[in-house]
Amino acid sequence: MKLADRVRSRLVVSQSEATQAGVTAALRDEGIVLGDGAILSLVTELQREYLGAGILEPLLQQDEVTDVLVNGPHQIWIDRGSGLEQVPLSFASDQEVRALAQRLASQAGRRLDDAHPFIDVRMASGIRLHAAIPPIAIDGTVISLRLPRRKPFTLDELVGHGAIDEHTSAWLRTLIEAKLSFLISGGTGSGKTTILSALLGLIPANERIVIVEDSAELNPDHPHVVRLQSRIANIEGAGAIAMRDLVRQTLRMRPDRIVVGEVRGAEVVELLSALNTGHEGGCGTVHANSAVDVPARIEALGLTAGLDRASVHALLAAGLDAVLHLERSASGQRRVQGIYIGHVNERHQFVLTPALEFIDGTYVEHPAIRALKARAGAL
Repeated sequence: MKLADRVRSRLVVSQSEATQAGVTAALRDEGIVLGDGAILSLVTELQREYLGAGILEPLLQQDEVTDVLVNGPHQIWIDRGSGLEQVPLSFASDQEVRALAQRLASQAGRRLDDAHPFIDVRMASGIRLHAAIPPIAIDGTVISLRLPRRKPFTLDELVGHGAIDEHTSAWLRTLIEAKLSFLISGGTGSGKTTILSALLGLIPANERIVIVEDSAELNPDHPHVVRLQSRIANIEGAGAIAMRDLVRQTLRMRPDRIVVGEVRGAEVVELLSALNTGHEGGCGTVHANSAVDVPARIEALGLTAGLDRASVHALLAAGLDAVLHLERSASGQRRVQGIYIGHVNERHQFVLTPALEFIDGTYVEHPAIRALKARAGAL
């Protein structure tokens, strides 16, 4: 048995913590004498197991890492912003992976066991944890960790990273300054939260931002931000707080800007209503494969919430000024694909037209840019 395992067993039996004093006492009981440096190293290793993420902890401490993915005991992947790469780490067994997943779930106040074999929760550190265990995870326990950026990107930094150019950056600043209402669309991992955080940081300091999210990820660099997070039901099936209820609450909180971190359900009704009742500059994100798919996506959400098709399109036409679409290339590069403006067609449907679009390595203006200028008052 490894020394760490033997010390761990001693700590469990004696109900001691993995402190320097506790580890020294356990070593004494084992008849082992180590130097101060070796003891501190052992304490660090054990504390990672007790309090941190075990062998994943060093990966979580790297500033550039955005995602850590565990596919069973022998596959660990990370994303540094340029695509997934496998790292030369592994667990001893799937039992060890499962134990880590259960401990992380427990730290977030949630259960992960045969009766509740998956979990999606935001931890106190801000890390978003998703885990699934067998039998629903066929090849072994799966852990997905989404790391929040310690300091939000600025728009200038995004220009430096190639996510946008200076000209398009100026248009995004105009969206904020003119208090236009917009949605940011894109696929999973395309950078919607990153871009939105950067844009919220441009809002004047004397404006109050109220953010509603399913899992709190937005943390803009702004002095006046109120963040609300929905809650699922407890084990007894009680205590759930829906996004829709929270969006409704924001209307009574004297907001200057209402932000919905991700529109994915019935809360779309309250958001569309807010955009049509004098709350300028509201925004949010939505999953969509392309910008032109956004109206259909919003329509589907509205229908499930009880709105008819005509009402959804009427609310979109009256309340939504623009859609900012993001994409992620095969190499992992996240980029603003374009800015789109909406209008109602001859069939009374709200449709989107590109005003500014990334084509063949550069941003191209389309005739709809005139409509964007008009809405922004930048004629």
